[in-house]
Amino acid sequence: MPSSPAMLSPSPFPPDQLDGIKRLVAGSTPEQRQWLSGYLAGYLAASGGAAVAPAPAAPAGPKTPVTILYGTESGNTETLAGAVRKSAQRLGFAPKVLDMADATPEQLASAGNVIVLASTWGEGDPPQRAESFYAALMADTAPQLPDLRYAVLALGDRAYANFCEIGKRIDERLATLGAKRIADRADCDVDYEAAAKTWIDGTLRDLQGETGAAVIHVDFAKPAHADDDAETWNRNRPFEAEITAAVNLNSSRSTSETHHIELTLEGSGITYEPGDALGIVPTNDPQLVADVLKLSGLTGNAGVEEALAERLDITTLIRDQIGKYAAITGNAELSAIAADADRALAFMRDRQFVDLLAAAPAALAPEQLTDLLRPLPARLYSIASSRALVGDEAHILVGAVNWESYGRKRKGVASGYLAERTAPGKHVKVYVKPNTHFRLPADQAAPVIMIGPGTGVAPFRAFMQGREATGATGRNWLFFGARNYLHDFLYQLEWQDWAKSGQLTRIDLAFSRDQREKIYVQNRMWDARRDLFAWLEEGASVYVCGDAKAMAKDVQDTLLSIIADQSGGGEEAATTYLRGLTKAGRYLKDVY
Repeated sequence: MPSSPAMLSPSPFPPDQLDGIKRLVAGSTPEQRQWLSGYLAGYLAASGGAAVAPAPAAPAGPKTPVTILYGTESGNTETLAGAVRKSAQRLGFAPKVLDMADATPEQLASAGNVIVLASTWGEGDPPQRAESFYAALMADTAPQLPDLRYAVLALGDRAYANFCEIGKRIDERLATLGAKRIADRADCDVDYEAAAKTWIDGTLRDLQGETGAAVIHVDFAKPAHADDDAETWNRNRPFEAEITAAVNLNSSRSTSETHHIELTLEGSGITYEPGDALGIVPTNDPQLVADVLKLSGLTGNAGVEEALAERLDITTLIRDQIGKYAAITGNAELSAIAADADRALAFMRDRQFVDLLAAAPAALAPEQLTDLLRPLPARLYSIASSRALVGDEAHILVGAVNWESYGRKRKGVASGYLAERTAPGKHVKVYVKPNTHFRLPADQAAPVIMIGPGTGVAPFRAFMQGREATGATGRNWLFFGARNYLHDFLYQLEWQDWAKSGQLTRIDLAFSRDQREKIYVQNRMWDARRDLFAWLEEGASVYVCGDAKAMAKDVQDTLLSIIADQSGGGEEAATTYLRGLTKAGRYLKDVY
């Protein structure tokens, strides 16, 4: 408790009132004393009293520093880092934003205060750009951090078993290294915006209390992640774009169905760069909506039907839902499944939410059903066009997803919506998701190597359009793969025209079903290993787009083998070489 200040002049208050004032001030906080000072000044001015010259203000002390450390794959935590920075500035902190790609654990030792924003990729992996930092933090050689105060916000997807795993591990590791946790970790699902804002505001307030940072009153009515300068189109406020063209690029004899879709963005003010993604806000399959309504006893409820069709995810089955539904229905079998992680994973495999209802049909109240469901996520598609060539348009490439399991026909949410329930003349809700870590080189003379089988070729069409329109002189090499040359060579005529003009320096094709032995893009990479490594040595950037589970890992393994083979170094040297490419922004992945 602070000591009582010395009286500057004889008190005009009687002794009993003066004692009360002393007790009030002595037991108050700095914020309360600041408020009281303002209250008395305002009261004096309102009552017409004589003005009293204020005491000279004490010189402002240094602002409390806070480092905002983020690890991102799709850009969500990078965007949040900007939101934290703005809020921290408003509260009087001196914030610094740091990408894990540019950070080391040693930097944390002197950072003082760190807010960590960590996303989880796939089945519990760190984002590509955060791999080196994460490995160093988890290593036995990581430094002790007794002077660090920290808090962790984790992003993930509850559809995956290892939900927010990277954020959880970083939180635990920092505590193990001696750092002080200033706020409980928050684990956010795909609809993270509101929860993240609440956590950001609360954590910064907690940090103020820990550090004694100056209190600056802030109006938080505006979301922390909102743009201060202008409204933008986003997931919650999408632009309704008209479809102007739609065509299936596969032949009628193909086993695949891939749709090229063109949309007009005229009047939206939307801009994008090659490498960015277009967010599609889909609606659910009407037949699936009807099935869910029937199994829950809510057929005919218009309000619930509208919510299921437009706003709620009725496709993804999440482990939490099994336990909650078991509690509602009292089903012992579902309770046993929910309590056992292995059984829950086995039950969820290739099933959807409708299968949970079918396992124990029950009449539900509307709120019982809707409370089980999370918001319907948007879907991101790599933009397959460059504004430099197509103007106020955006093109996307959509592979229709169809399969059957447990006697039920299944469809991809967004691909089914775009392939079956839209057409030229109809409107689709869209927004742009920038991808600043999947951009063409700033040097237009730099060579690029593009690896994109199937729909992964989409952003490379945008790359080629952009380089053609801007007169880029750098060499371009494409690896493309699909099942059959005759039926599945996506954008075939365009690639052949670019090859004929010399804009596309080289193209290597892998059609897996055109011969007895299956051939994939990684096989073509190995065949071309001498030239591929030569391009790397000459400064080429490597881009990979497509399937994350198999293709991207196979391509990386092959790339490491090529580097080891051609450089004469071993596995460790190849890993170091590839990490160097990543750090230099020359090995970039857009995988899903």
